[in-house]
Amino acid sequence: MFKRILIYNSGGGLGDAIQIIPIILSLKNHFKEAKLFYLCAHDNHFNNKLKDYNIKIDSLNLDIKYFGFRIWHFFVAKKNYNKFFSEKYDLIIDLQSKLRNTIILKKIPHKLFYSTTFNYIFSSIKKKSLSDDLLENLSFFLNTKIKKIEFDIKNLDKKFIQEAERLLPESNYIGLSLTQGNEYREKSWQIDNFIVLSKELIKKKKKPVFFINKNEKIINALKENVPEALFPETESNISCPALVTALASRLEKAISIDNGVMHMMSLAKIPMILLFGPTNSKKFAPKYSGVKVLDSKQIYKSKNINLISVNDVLKEI
Repeated sequence: MFKRILIYNSGGGLGDAIQIIPIILSLKNHFKEAKLFYLCAHDNHFNNKLKDYNIKIDSLNLDIKYFGFRIWHFFVAKKNYNKFFSEKYDLIIDLQSKLRNTIILKKIPHKLFYSTTFNYIFSSIKKKSLSDDLLENLSFFLNTKIKKIEFDIKNLDKKFIQEAERLLPESNYIGLSLTQGNEYREKSWQIDNFIVLSKELIKKKKKPVFFINKNEKIINALKENVPEALFPETESNISCPALVTALASRLEKAISIDNGVMHMMSLAKIPMILLFGPTNSKKFAPKYSGVKVLDSKQIYKSKNINLISVNDVLKEI
């Protein structure tokens, strides 16, 4: 029987955290007696910016900033852990594959260790993977069937659903998200493309809805060129990821680049068209039947996302 399970997620963005919500929910459902802990290089977003999703998971605080990203962490990880805890973790799940991070993570006292790094060489039980699905592989690794539990939008507070209904009371809405959170990767589709796309959507009797948080320059440019466009977040006193998910539930479809908003909208399980350039679509795109990925690397053999044309997107609508 597992009593203590640690999940390590090295990514620090909201999208990185949202991506693992089904993993957390599935583990909680399967290991009902276990207490789950979360370790990240940054803050535990589930306790602050993502708290309205009601994903309860405790943080493991080792007093080590940017855990896993400095080689000296290898020499203090176990020592710092033993300051606060006497019990080993029954299971540590490594959700990343960087060699340095994995070696440091494994210093935390444990009974079982699961990691895909270097083809599972660091895992306690040496088994090859069955697929790219972590829960399938973890089930195989632990010799138990772990049922996948998806996020249910009904778990959101009613105030978010009611606010979404107030802001988007009709139908035929198409959501659009074009701004990126990570400024170090050029993964944005040009604003001119979104303007042309919006005008084509309007011709098809659709209503473009933009998800942009407090970027007046972009909002003003869009309003000037697409006066029919809607910006619901600017009309609400509520500002949080949970509202974005609730608003997404009002959409017929969404079109987005690879960003945090993409993951927030995906929790509503609506049809989506996702545009990828330099980032890995297999790794970061939400995985359910309503998702269509347009990846410039696959279509045009280039990381330049702007090689994807408006017509490429329109073909998928």
